[in-house]
Amino acid sequence: MILVTGATGTIGSHLVPLLVDSGAEVRVMSRRQGFRADFEDADSLKRAVDGVDTVFLLSAPGKTAEHDLALLDVAQHVRKVVKISAIHTGTPGFELTSSWHLPGEEALRSSGLMWTILRPTTFASNALVWLPQIEAGEPIPSYCGDGTNGVVDPRDIAAVAAKALLTDDHDKQTYTLTGPQLLSTPQQVEILSEVLGTTLTTIDISPDQARVSMLAQGMSPESVDFMLKGFEIVRNGGNAVVTDHVERVLGRPPATFKDWAQDTLNTLAAKS
Repeated sequence: MILVTGATGTIGSHLVPLLVDSGAEVRVMSRRQGFRADFEDADSLKRAVDGVDTVFLLSAPGKTAEHDLALLDVAQHVRKVVKISAIHTGTPGFELTSSWHLPGEEALRSSGLMWTILRPTTFASNALVWLPQIEAGEPIPSYCGDGTNGVVDPRDIAAVAAKALLTDDHDKQTYTLTGPQLLSTPQQVEILSEVLGTTLTTIDISPDQARVSMLAQGMSPESVDFMLKGFEIVRNGGNAVVTDHVERVLGRPPATFKDWAQDTLNTLAAKS
C-alpha cells in the first residue's frame, strides 16, 4: 500500500495514475476527497498511514516542516518515504525554503526508514499563470530579467517519484530534478509563441513595481519578501542549474519546456 499525500496537486495528479497503472495499491490522502486526513489532525494521520508500506510525502509551502514532522511521527512503522523537497535546500542564501524542507529531510535521514529526497526546480506548469495575459493579448510580466531556470516538467517529477516508490534502486538518494535546458522568462514566452502560432511579448517588472503590485493583490508582506528574494536569486543567476538526475532515474532525457507546452496547451484546448 502506497500513501500519496498532495494527491490532487500538480505532481500527485500525474503520480497517482502511474502508480495505479503499475498495479500498486494506492491510498490517496486529501482534505476534500479520497482518504480524508489533515496534517494537523494526528488521529486522522494515524488512520491514513495504517497498513501503509510506503509514503509519498508532499507538504504545502509555509507549514512544510510542521506537516512533514507530523506525518513522520506517526509513520515509524512504514518501510519507505519519498519526500518532495526543493532545489538548493540547505544552501546559504536559501534560508526560507530550507526552513521549510530541511527539518523533514534531516528527520527522514535519521529515521531508520528507507528514503528518497527529490528536489525539483521551477515547474514548467508555473507558466499557466500567464494564461490571462495570453488570452488578453497583453505582455507577460518578467520578474527575473534574463535570469534562467532549468525548468522541469511536473510529469517527470512524478515519473521519478514513481520509480523511487516502486523500486529500491533509489533508496538513500537525493536528486535535484531539472529539465534539459536553462530558460529565461522571455525564452519561455518565445517557445509559447511558437507553440501557439502567435506573437507573445514580455515586459520587465522591477522589484519595486513587483512589490507594489503584489501588495495590491492582497499578498502578505512576508510572502512578497519571499517572492522578491526568489526573483533576485534567479535574476542574478543563482538558479541556473541543470542536472542529469531525471535521465539517470528514467533512462531517458527529461522533457523540454516545449514538450510540456505542446501537450498541456493541446489538452486545455480540447477541454475548452
